[in-house]
Amino acid sequence: MAKGKVLIIDDDEDVREILKLHLSEQNFKIIEAENGEDGIKLLKSEDNMVNVGVILCDIRMPKVNGIDCIKYIHQEAPGIPVVVVTGFPDTEMATQLLKNGVKDYLIKPVDKEKLVSVVQQQVMSKKGVEL
Repeated sequence: MAKGKVLIIDDDEDVREILKLHLSEQNFKIIEAENGEDGIKLLKSEDNMVNVGVILCDIRMPKVNGIDCIKYIHQEAPGIPVVVVTGFPDTEMATQLLKNGVKDYLIKPVDKEKLVSVVQQQVMSKKGVEL
């Protein structure tokens, strides 16, 4: 049985594939987008605005970058937790994102156990269950 739906927004196909593999092993249903624009479109389609349990979002992407994508998500789907996954750690940006509602900030390559733990925690908190 699926534990929840995760939207992965990252322009690097290899990163999406690794995240998808790690989370699929834990029975999460994965949907993915290769940039912020596609991520927003995917979020608005079907019942994803209601059923996505957590969004993993890169920052540096073509078309719509992660910052703008996260702003959109916070405005249109404030109940969906967002976790930043980036290959370019920036303490100042991380602090600002966390102040503005991002739930966690993971650095690539992401440790599998850390990834699974953060996603499980965010999906459960969205459902109103405390771990």
